[in-house]
Amino acid sequence: MKRIGIISDTHGHLDEPILNYLSECDEVWHGGDWGTVDVSDRLCALKKVHGVWGNIDGRELRITYPENNLFECEGIKVLITHIAGYPGKYNARVKKIIQTHKPGIVVCGHSHILKVLFDKEFNHLHMNPGAAGIKGFHQVRTLLRFTIDEATPKNLEVIEIGKRF
Repeated sequence: MKRIGIISDTHGHLDEPILNYLSECDEVWHGGDWGTVDVSDRLCALKKVHGVWGNIDGRELRITYPENNLFECEGIKVLITHIAGYPGKYNARVKKIIQTHKPGIVVCGHSHILKVLFDKEFNHLHMNPGAAGIKGFHQVRTLLRFTIDEATPKNLEVIEIGKRF
């Protein structure tokens, strides 16, 4: 069993409340738009990190992280990508990856809109943690935490970190 923290769209901002919530996790998954290498370095010093680059990320983050990250965690296949769309409206690139690899969890970011849905068509859990940073149009900074136990996501928590400022 592993406890997972999912964040995205930090845009260079990583404060103590975020770190406190993530410190209780075994792994952190980042959906892109890190903003700075410092955010990546600080998270990697805290926990094991799986991530992808986002559309605002520069060369060093694009060298460090892939555009699409496919891996297995506790017996379930996971896809992380920054720009995906959502169930019923995936972009063509992501739809092809989903059809080919059949992940049980799809994580994305970009929209700054927290959304967790079960995709009946492709039989996976779609998770967008919203935005943890302070840049963007979102009003409240958010992240997700949950556990994976025997290939099953459980105990989902939606965490509101606070107002964007």
